Amino acid sequence: MPYNVHEHPRVRQRRVNPTQPQSELQRLAAAGRRAVFSGATASLSSAVALSICSRIDEGSYAGGLNGPSQWLWGRAEAYAREASARHTVVGYIVHHLTSMFWATLYERLFDEVGARKTALRRCAEAAVSTTAAYVVDYHLTPRRLRPGFKKHVRTPSMFIIYGAFALGLAAASIIRDSNALCRRQ
Repeated sequence: MPYNVHEHPRVRQRRVNPTQPQSELQRLAAAGRRAVFSGATASLSSAVALSICSRIDEGSYAGGLNGPSQWLWGRAEAYAREASARHTVVGYIVHHLTSMFWATLYERLFDEVGARKTALRRCAEAAVSTTAAYVVDYHLTPRRLRPGFKKHVRTPSMFIIYGAFALGLAAASIIRDSNALCRRQ
């Protein structure tokens, strides 16, 4: 028997409710809700990697996290190496908020409702998103609004830090897929 257009698997897979199309704003809001988990995971994993790389490269765990504080205090302040509320807490808050921004874009671009994706595909999508984040962060953004990590870590460490960010995005998506699969069964 032929499918009714709303019963076809491809149509059902793309929308939560096949009779009501979602607006772009609704899709962005849904991506923002998913990004709470994926952004926090990416933020924490990259912050841990940043602190470890900062310790290895310059001898200070807090130095790398202080970099983003230049958004508020100016570029010279991003060189602070000691932990403080002024630099470290503000730096982490800026880092976390920008992680949420990039996670929202990742979720909007790559997460289709009801789609089952392999872990490898999730990792590839996270890598693409993270590469875009790096290019924008360090090549398109004005110097004062850059993350400031390079003031405390060497170039090889940047690969580790952004790799940890991608790993956080992918891990959150894989966990969410796994939980959704368990709920269906």
